[in-house]
Amino acid sequence: MSSNEEMPSLASLRRGTPRKGSRASSQTNRPPAFPSLFDYAPIETPEPSEEVTAADVIAELSRGLGAQTIPVQPERAAPERIAPLRQVTQEPKVWSVGDLVRQVRNVVEKTFSFVTVDGEISNWRPAGSGHCYFTLKDGSGQLSAVMFRKQASLLRFKPKDGDAVRVRGQVSVYEGRGQMQIIVESMEEIGQGALLAAVQRLKERLRAEGLFENKRQLPAFPKCIGVVTSLQGAALRDIVKVCRRRHAAVNLLIYPAAVQGPRCTAEVIAGVNWFSAHPEQADVVLVARGGGSWEDLHGFDDEGVARAIAACAVPVISGIGHATDSTIADSAADVCAPTPSAAAELVTAAHFRIEERVTRLEARVHRAMQYELVHARQRLARTGADTALRSFRNGLVRREQRLDELAFRVEAVMQRRLRERREHLAALQTRLQRQSIGVRLEQDKRRAEQLLARLTNTSKLLVQQRERRHESLTARLRTLSPLSVLERGYALVYGVDGRLLRSSDQVVAYDTITTRLADGAFRARVTEKLDKKA
Repeated sequence: MSSNEEMPSLASLRRGTPRKGSRASSQTNRPPAFPSLFDYAPIETPEPSEEVTAADVIAELSRGLGAQTIPVQPERAAPERIAPLRQVTQEPKVWSVGDLVRQVRNVVEKTFSFVTVDGEISNWRPAGSGHCYFTLKDGSGQLSAVMFRKQASLLRFKPKDGDAVRVRGQVSVYEGRGQMQIIVESMEEIGQGALLAAVQRLKERLRAEGLFENKRQLPAFPKCIGVVTSLQGAALRDIVKVCRRRHAAVNLLIYPAAVQGPRCTAEVIAGVNWFSAHPEQADVVLVARGGGSWEDLHGFDDEGVARAIAACAVPVISGIGHATDSTIADSAADVCAPTPSAAAELVTAAHFRIEERVTRLEARVHRAMQYELVHARQRLARTGADTALRSFRNGLVRREQRLDELAFRVEAVMQRRLRERREHLAALQTRLQRQSIGVRLEQDKRRAEQLLARLTNTSKLLVQQRERRHESLTARLRTLSPLSVLERGYALVYGVDGRLLRSSDQVVAYDTITTRLADGAFRARVTEKLDKKA
């Protein structure tokens, strides 16, 4: 910026561009000044100008501050008498809500005039007017979207929650709610949504593990119902209303838990686990919340919630959202109800059916009594006093006869029962006698004597067999003994060294030998060694 160009100030920006011939434009010899929060101007009435928006102020001020340089101040001339100056304070512009929202909408529509966005459809809501409202989201954010009737009629597929789509349109701001949205001009399908696909994969994996099997029956007459839900939700009020209307005696034990948001999963798991750890506190557990978008119900698609429900020690019934909503928690529960109210009705169904049946039977009995009373009055009116008395006596006689017949039947039944009891008692006495200690001791004594006799006979037989075997072995041993040979006249001769002599070559003359006979032994000296032939 040259030194001759005048820097804009906040006051000048608020007033707009000065017109030619004004006092501000005629002072060309004054040095330029930096824009500041305060600005001095001669006393004059500002001329009306067009309104400057806050966005224009910020843009102009940013350009001025980014390009400004420090000018060289020329020497001031002798002060001239000028009109007195007053200090002008920069006051912030006050916006109305509608004006601010419209200004933001203009900026957004100008900046994002036509964009292409990929995301997942959630909370798809076609209106009766033909317009379609939905939420476009991904893992990190969400954006409201609207498709008007003309564009919606050109769609080549039927969108639904969880579809991954690519939309083209203009980003705008809906003034009624001050909410940013995208006005969709076209939409094309690019596959199943990542979040819904992940939920489906988790559901299939848990089903393959058998987590959704082994459903348990709900107790017919629960004394206490455990409820895991929010204390501020309408679902709890509906449950209380239904239970009080259908089963006023039942008790409700409520475990407060968040049913949407980041704390939903942990608190629902904690509630189900608490009832599982204290099965004596409740006969059945009801996990419930009211309707909402898919994102609101997404906390019940968690694996931890499904496993906690499947492992709960008491039966669990789920009532989450509306009839069209389906979560993994519904599949893991023993019974799935379309709404919290329907879940409460299922829990109290048996008691309510009995109450209804009693009411119907009471009405039937009342109608039958009225009918019989009318017929009795009609019969009484048709018959006279004598006929009525005779009929009464006949009826009394018939009832006496019936009483006698019943008495005979009762006596016969009593006699038969008494006979059966006597036969049963006799059988028991026989069994008791067989089991008597004295009888069993006598039987055991006789059995012991028999076993002792058998043992004695067996012992004698074994001793005789051993004696005969001993005698046989002794005879055989005696036959093979060398002593028996000596008894027949033979002798054993031992040399000087004590070894048995088997040849005459083992001795010489004058050797001392030992001779063993059958009845003893003696020593001798060899006086002469004879020839073998002699």
